[in-house]
Amino acid sequence: MAQGKSSSLSLVPGLNPGKAAQRRSQPLASTDLIARVLYRDSQIIVIDKPSGLPVHGGPRGQDSIESMLHALKFGLSRPPIPAHRLDHDTGGCLILARNERARRKLGRLFSAGHIEKVYWAIVAGAPPDEAARIELPLRKVTSKAGWRMIADPAGQSASTDYKVLGRTAAGAWLELRPHTGRTHQIRVHCAALGCPVVNDPLYGAPGVEPLQLFARSVAIPFYEGRPPIAVVAPPPRHMQATLQSFV
Repeated sequence: MAQGKSSSLSLVPGLNPGKAAQRRSQPLASTDLIARVLYRDSQIIVIDKPSGLPVHGGPRGQDSIESMLHALKFGLSRPPIPAHRLDHDTGGCLILARNERARRKLGRLFSAGHIEKVYWAIVAGAPPDEAARIELPLRKVTSKAGWRMIADPAGQSASTDYKVLGRTAAGAWLELRPHTGRTHQIRVHCAALGCPVVNDPLYGAPGVEPLQLFARSVAIPFYEGRPPIAVVAPPPRHMQATLQSFV
């Protein structure tokens, strides 16, 4: 049977800094992933990924979501498999497949653009319009200092819709819907608008707090003849005070 958690309403929809949020502010251990499950059925799990933790481990074997997934077997012989990626610094809805067949189907849905992803971002400054589509191809460049994505007409196509949900004198609260899945797409697109994501060390100005961006929701049309699986993640603790300022 499907299991899910719905976000309660506070000053901002889904913003409820109670016991669950306090629990998510603690250092992550494998067992904490169970508390982060937002949805589960026989084929799919959606978790609230914490920011600051990569989905996949690097060559040095550092902690990652993938290294902790044994906690989410829920009676199966194998742990679930990440069906996509979120940036190291981005938290929120992360979809996991509970078997290889589900992973392949989710891969096809992502490739066809059928899975709807919604992000929230706090940006410095504000975009020129209340709502618009950003069409800006992206290309990866590498230097001695590392790699980053840049806007380049010869790069891979990248498309993002945005809508302003709130404004202050210092910045804006944006809802963003990417239609392609390029690395750092939202971060580069926001910076190109002249309003980089707050605390973005690569495309804006680094800050003390984590990146002010998270994957707010997903809608997954996995089962034929049924409505899409709709899952919403609560705002991470480091964004809650800022979001309250927009109310």
